[in-house]
Amino acid sequence: MQNILINPARSVGTISPNIYGHFSEHLGRCIYDGLYVGDDPDIPNVNGMRTAAVEALKRAKIPVLRWPGGCFADTYHWMDGIGPKESRKTIVNTFWGGVTENNSFGTHEFLELCRQLGCQPYISGNVGSGTVQEFSDWIEYCNMPGVSPMASLRRKNGREEPWNVVYWGIGNETWGCGGNMTAEHYADVCKNFSTYMRGYGGPALYKIASGANGSDYHWTKVLAEKAGHCVDALSLHYYTGPSRHKGRTGSASVFGPEDYYDCVSRTLFMDELIENHTRIMRNVRSNKKLGLVVDEWGLWFDVEPGTNPAFLYQQSTMRDAVVAALNLNIFNNHCDGVVMANIAQTVNVLQSLILTEGAEIVETPTLKVFELFAPHQGAKQLDSYAEAGLVGTGDDIVPDIQVSASENADGEIFVTAVNADISASKEVVIRIGGIKPESAEAKSVWGDSITDKNDFGQPEKVFIRPLGACVEDGAVKAVLPAGSVTSFTVRAK
Repeated sequence: MQNILINPARSVGTISPNIYGHFSEHLGRCIYDGLYVGDDPDIPNVNGMRTAAVEALKRAKIPVLRWPGGCFADTYHWMDGIGPKESRKTIVNTFWGGVTENNSFGTHEFLELCRQLGCQPYISGNVGSGTVQEFSDWIEYCNMPGVSPMASLRRKNGREEPWNVVYWGIGNETWGCGGNMTAEHYADVCKNFSTYMRGYGGPALYKIASGANGSDYHWTKVLAEKAGHCVDALSLHYYTGPSRHKGRTGSASVFGPEDYYDCVSRTLFMDELIENHTRIMRNVRSNKKLGLVVDEWGLWFDVEPGTNPAFLYQQSTMRDAVVAALNLNIFNNHCDGVVMANIAQTVNVLQSLILTEGAEIVETPTLKVFELFAPHQGAKQLDSYAEAGLVGTGDDIVPDIQVSASENADGEIFVTAVNADISASKEVVIRIGGIKPESAEAKSVWGDSITDKNDFGQPEKVFIRPLGACVEDGAVKAVLPAGSVTSFTVRAK
């Protein structure tokens, strides 16, 4: 029996709903044939947006959606995607397969999608191949309420009122596909672009600088020192993939225990990354608190056999569910620094929440985890600790139990627990300091195997199930299935 200890007297802050954000790039079938189906009469849609995808994401309480990239963002010229669709410019997606697209999904369509989802838009601007003028005009087009050239163009294209887009990214991966810049050079570019990002009388803009790749702490230090006063947050990108040097398989759905524990171990490195990056930002910008936006994270494996290598289409198993939950627990416990996170990507790309095939959709185990964790959004984080054992293979030894906890405005305490051990269930006791639980409800996601998945032949193999939990001797007791993700809602007397 292992204790999970919750201390309601200690908290690092409120868990921003934006930690549960998503990312949609013009990549493969994420936008076209994924979220957006245009006027296809065979696929239920509203204004071109796939109804089933919208409904599934709303169940997961999607708070914010990042678009149009990714690497694509720094080749995207937004004016190509406005106006009558028949006159929009056809472009070549040079980053992702050299495919052509007709720009039928542009600014108006993205913001319509956000309206249907009930979420905030997060737009990544083109810094790599764009100009300050182009970026500034885009903000004016979206946010200017009065009379101006861009506001008039917006009205001509059918939108009277401004959208008041708050979240804007100043480029993407400027250390790589966004321009191959040095930290010093990008800091100057960032300041230049930021100067001309104006709010036009609406909500203040939230400016997000293109931050570090993984453990590039030099990038964070330079950017915070030289441009921190011009932005509100720095981004961080970190993907979990197979350790090729260890001979780990790159398959998303065919893998063994060694591959699984390798991924869990690499995922837990996110905790160290957040600790180090936020410490640097606080040390160098003590007069202004910068937020950390982990706007690309998740599992990255080989594409499924027979699919376009540039489309990054991969299956999603219970391993993905465990990895998603581990990351979300880490973000919750660092909510004093992490202000937003965006899993890559929403549909048909990398660690997707949804897969599509014609009119059909499959909800992946990752989507189930986002549904399970939704009550954390906007709740007060609580200090938590799990008495964990160690499991794994070779040098990939990891804690078996990992948790986070929060309390909502009604006094309900919500605990999410991961049992990363794929060979044994775990009997746990949740003890909440100073509180005697009156009732507890538990729900869990697990499969018969860590390789279990939902596919078009069997779309409900992995689902959210009720889990037995009892209140006994002033604590909550339950058994976590092997390789599972579980949530507890605890109500006190």
